[in-house]
Amino acid sequence: MEYLGEVAWPPEPIRTERLVLRASEARDRAAFVELLTSPEVNTYLGGPRPRDEVERETPEVPERWPGSFVVDLDGAMIGQILLRRATGQRRPAAAGKADLGYLFLPRAWGSGYAAEACGAALGWFGGVFPGEPVVLATQTANAGSMRLAAKLGFTEVERFEAWDAEQWLGMWSPSTPSR
Repeated sequence: MEYLGEVAWPPEPIRTERLVLRASEARDRAAFVELLTSPEVNTYLGGPRPRDEVERETPEVPERWPGSFVVDLDGAMIGQILLRRATGQRRPAAAGKADLGYLFLPRAWGSGYAAEACGAALGWFGGVFPGEPVVLATQTANAGSMRLAAKLGFTEVERFEAWDAEQWLGMWSPSTPSR
């Protein structure tokens, strides 16, 4: 994956009704460690990483690169939105397109924060890269991600097997309204 290096970073914070999407700061480190070590968050992502390894490898200001947004609720990180260019992608339909990824802490699940934050990130992306599509891949067994993809307006491109599970690849274009 390649970062969205051709944009000025970080952009001004993106504000939604309840959230702020912003660049990471040192105060977010503990939340990043929690995201990467949570069994619930990583159920469909190959499982959690060992806490001692993540603590050792996570810099003071984690994930500070173009395309990585911290999702902030009332001054605290609850998740991360990732937009990266899909290079060397195993799926030809995704090659060269921006890829949307997201991780949210379990305490933030079920409140619509992922849809609100991803919708705002897609809106930002559509403004910076007019007309460019975005892809999203998830396991079909991940019902929450499948619902989110549909809500955001992603349409199925293909299903495929990877990591011993059926995967779903969807595409969104700026002309597709995200809700």
